[in-house]
Amino acid sequence: MARQTDSGGAGGAGAPGAGAGRGPDGRRGHIARRVTVDGHVQGVFFRDTCARRARAEGVAGWVRNRADGRVEAWFEGHPQAVENMLTWCREGPPRAEVTGVAVSKVEPASLDAFRIE
Repeated sequence: MARQTDSGGAGGAGAPGAGAGRGPDGRRGHIARRVTVDGHVQGVFFRDTCARRARAEGVAGWVRNRADGRVEAWFEGHPQAVENMLTWCREGPPRAEVTGVAVSKVEPASLDAFRIE
């Protein structure tokens, strides 16, 4: 079972703070979340699957492997679409073994696409 924390503090990637702002399509009410996923999450197509799901949800942002073995992602878009991505991160792709998910509220950075870093 994955654990989740929600630290409303500092973000990163040039987007400090918390709250809703303009999303990828310029509309207000979009939100952003920074996520760190723990467990066996590298080498199991986590980033690829995450990117495909995010694009299908209309979520902008990025996903990357970290040197410490975790995966980090940034999601921004419609609140329900972002929540759908957070829910997916708690399970990951079939070969992943997610043991923890840390979620931070961050200010949207007006990203317009989702990329794998």
